[in-house]
Amino acid sequence: MRIARPSVRRMVAGVVLALVVTTAVSPATSSAAVTPRIDLKVLVVNDGSAPVEAIASELSAAGVPFTELDLGSATRPTVTAAYLSDKIGTTPRAKYQAVVLPNEAPAGLTAAELTALHAFERAFSIRQVNASTWAHPGVGLNYAANPGYIGSLDGVTATATAEARAADLKYLDGPVPFEDADKAISESYGYLATPLAGAAFKTLVGAPIPGTAETGSLIGQYTVDGREELVITFVYNEYQEQFQFVAHGIISWMTRGIHLGYDRNYFSAHIDDVFLEDLRWSIDGNCTPGDGCPAGVPDNQPIRMTAADVDYLKAWQDRTKMPLDQAYNAEGAATTVGTDALTDKYRANKTSFRWLNHTWSHPYMGCVQDFTVVPWKCATNSLGAIQYMPRATIATEIRKNTDWATSAGVTLDRTELVTGEHSGLKTLPQMAVDNPNLAGALNDRGVRYIASDASREKQPRSIGNAVTVPRYPMNIFYNVATEAEEMDEYNWIYTSRADGGSGICEDNPATTTCIKPQSLTTGFRDYIVPLEVRIALRHVLGNDPRPHYAHQSNLAEDRILYPVLDGVLERFGQAYAANTPLLHPTMKQSSAVLQQAIAWKANQSKVTAYVTGTTLTVQSSSSVAVPVTVPEGTRLVGLLGSTGAVFGTAYAGERSDYKTVGGLLSGSFQLKVPAGYPAPTTTAPATTAKTTTTTNQPAQPRELREPAKVGPLRTGEVRWTSR
Repeated sequence: MRIARPSVRRMVAGVVLALVVTTAVSPATSSAAVTPRIDLKVLVVNDGSAPVEAIASELSAAGVPFTELDLGSATRPTVTAAYLSDKIGTTPRAKYQAVVLPNEAPAGLTAAELTALHAFERAFSIRQVNASTWAHPGVGLNYAANPGYIGSLDGVTATATAEARAADLKYLDGPVPFEDADKAISESYGYLATPLAGAAFKTLVGAPIPGTAETGSLIGQYTVDGREELVITFVYNEYQEQFQFVAHGIISWMTRGIHLGYDRNYFSAHIDDVFLEDLRWSIDGNCTPGDGCPAGVPDNQPIRMTAADVDYLKAWQDRTKMPLDQAYNAEGAATTVGTDALTDKYRANKTSFRWLNHTWSHPYMGCVQDFTVVPWKCATNSLGAIQYMPRATIATEIRKNTDWATSAGVTLDRTELVTGEHSGLKTLPQMAVDNPNLAGALNDRGVRYIASDASREKQPRSIGNAVTVPRYPMNIFYNVATEAEEMDEYNWIYTSRADGGSGICEDNPATTTCIKPQSLTTGFRDYIVPLEVRIALRHVLGNDPRPHYAHQSNLAEDRILYPVLDGVLERFGQAYAANTPLLHPTMKQSSAVLQQAIAWKANQSKVTAYVTGTTLTVQSSSSVAVPVTVPEGTRLVGLLGSTGAVFGTAYAGERSDYKTVGGLLSGSFQLKVPAGYPAPTTTAPATTAKTTTTTNQPAQPRELREPAKVGPLRTGEVRWTSR
């Protein structure tokens, strides 16, 4: 039922956002006299295990408020009825809308604490997630040996059931593939088991049990003693794809699809140096002539796209529906039609591409570089002061490139800028600060968004009137155009001196890992492509709008960037349903998403949100943009009860958006718009708690452990040769 109107009038000053679900019913309570209030916050009981940390990381990435109770802390609060709930006036209040436990009966909780937790869950219809457990009757499953499977899940393709895809996993198409990044190492471990006879257990994600015609559960919903538990019977960490595919569904399940937070899947890629030539790696010299080779290493033919490469790019974009932003340097473009086939082809297809200002000639916009020493250093004047590129020179480089766009009829957002090598921004060890002339030049040219290197600075920051937009470097190097060149340089960087490499990996163990040399003919497709796909997909599935970047050289000759892009798109497309499209934001749009998320993180403490019956109320002590996710069909309703438009935008089978509430808007936006909170499907017993052990039940198998700390090399975070 709805809150009585007099209660609304007594609310504290501030905008009240209310959302209603037309089919929702009031949740049952232990007293059933007063509709309870459910605060929108998750309780995470953390024992430090990888699965709990993974769920906490997903909550954080989506912006879902949560309280973490550290089981390893000697000063942690005791879980009691008072810790979990109280009353506001006569209204019972649940302080948490969901509970995450390491397993159904974590060792760090006492029996009394577990009893209090179960009573709380029954009284307020709060759902519990068992982050990782084993198959046994205490969670509604047969033992995994009766029949079942215990062991590695590497390379297994699980499936989300039709029932799950109609509910909290509605964003999935069905398949849930498990990673197999290294054939020599077991990375995933778990239990496949069938539901216990008579148990109220629904398999949500399952896989075939080897040697049988049965499907074993990997994620399932167990209803017992008037409570609902999500039972996950495999181990994982936050970086593994199998978790990332189901992570959003775990949050939707535990919160009943109603929570603060905003989650999308983003994938943008910038192509730097368009119209220019890029230097070429020397396989014989293990260096790049013109960029650090010793004397005597002959020059190589530079790399530049052809008109045929533009045709291929356009056809690829048409096929995949993914734009690749062309970060161009107009100094390399011909000024007269008919004198350069590449320029002519780009201009003929100019409306097919998104364009980015990469400066006129790609100069280094930081300090004046002194190459008389290795590594280079910043040049100084006679007084010892560092010399920097002047403000006027920077502004001219920006202006000349935008002037070309105007003359060529190219549509360009002049507020966006990518400097060559992200220069002008601080770059350790040589430049500890930004070029002091950069901010003024950006202001002069109206630049509001400037690209930065996410491997150096992952968080945005302000420079004058502009804000940085961190971009992820892809380990498809700027100075290669063939698979053999890419693999040879990769081998040089990531193999030890004993294996013929540079030893860079040995000298930097904190940031990279040495590998064995890979074949120049097969290594790119067999090793680099799967690795780069996994790294990029982590960002895509992590609610991360930061763009990726590569170079025009990677679209030429062997066109080595496309297999990586295709791998990401294919893997995403195989798992996700049509209601969850991959988004390709511009640099400005990426920045807006980042800024919203950062502002929300800083202002969460100012916001109060709760569900009462079919009403969701969001309040703030000051003006805050609050991310809200609700079930499909939720509508905004006016203060006097009139139903308004459907709330938010549709994504992943839900509705979500940012809504500004509070502050100076409180007088104008006294909106009471209801939202639903479903009732439990079972009748709660009076006091009984679930027993988590049974007669002759074996101890938890020793093999139920955290996944090995393995995964792709951190090559996506280290820039040795990107330009």
